[in-house]
Amino acid sequence: MASRGTVSGAAAAALAMAFLLLLGIIGVCRGQLQVGFYSDSCPDAEDTVTAAVQDAAGNDPTILPALLRLQFHDCFVKGCDASVLIRSANNDAEVNNGKNQGLRGQDVVDAAKAQLEDQCPGVVSCADIIALAARDAVGMTGGPSFDVPTGRRDGLTSNLRDADVLPDAADSINVLRSSFAAAGLNDRDLVLLTAAHTVGTTACFFVKDRLYSFPLPGGGRGSDPSIPASFLTELKARCPPGDFNTRLALDRGSENAFDDSILRNIRSGLGVIASDAALAGSNATRALVDAYLGPSAGSFQQDFAAAMVRMGSIGAITGDDAGEIRDVCSSFNSN
Repeated sequence: MASRGTVSGAAAAALAMAFLLLLGIIGVCRGQLQVGFYSDSCPDAEDTVTAAVQDAAGNDPTILPALLRLQFHDCFVKGCDASVLIRSANNDAEVNNGKNQGLRGQDVVDAAKAQLEDQCPGVVSCADIIALAARDAVGMTGGPSFDVPTGRRDGLTSNLRDADVLPDAADSINVLRSSFAAAGLNDRDLVLLTAAHTVGTTACFFVKDRLYSFPLPGGGRGSDPSIPASFLTELKARCPPGDFNTRLALDRGSENAFDDSILRNIRSGLGVIASDAALAGSNATRALVDAYLGPSAGSFQQDFAAAMVRMGSIGAITGDDAGEIRDVCSSFNSN
């Protein structure tokens, strides 16, 4: 079972073939997204992004899961158009929405963009840099290596209220399934993209309601009854009342490596945030979790990579007549 990013020659060949098929489908459906989009116009573009991610991770390895979160938060709000990078003097851009609290990685994108503007001015979009940086982050944590189709353009709007559609850490399984369906994704994508929580941490702020103010079936509030007693004691010790900032591993015992441990924890009732734990509460998503820990274990990494490509294609702006290529990722072009 592949759990640390290593695959056999046969598995690698199968992965490559699957991606050729997948990317062919995306090419038909998305028009201008294609692997190697910058091969002529900016041939070092992808290497430049990879170097920027490596430099950032060398100083702070926690930036890698942050870059995954950055792409998710960009793509789920009106598509993968880098609107989450816009900064507003009036604090009314997407990034100012409370659901984007603690979002990081923008500086890595800015650093890559600055280098790319020196190499190939006005060519590489901020939206593509986000997608490439997230891909690199997966590989650098031991996950699969995969090709990302590029050719996105940057969006022209960024509004605080648009980010209200982002899934929340406290969402029920029905809300999560609806949110993913609205984005053109299915239950398998929900399980696979949730598995990105195999790396990284969360703050007690996103756990406190499960521990102290969860709505109880008979009325009143208390601790989420689905949390095993010993795990509840552990969480409360780490997150006492009033502590919003202590960091907890999302994948208990394996937060620094890309593997299937997050799914094992979810199945065992050890999901830290409610939205992760919710996967065990639906027959459809529970069956997928069980499959990736059983008969489909060998395809987990390949399927995760495919889900990342699908997410990265949501609402992509392509073609010269829409969007723009920003000069600076945090602001719209003035012309």
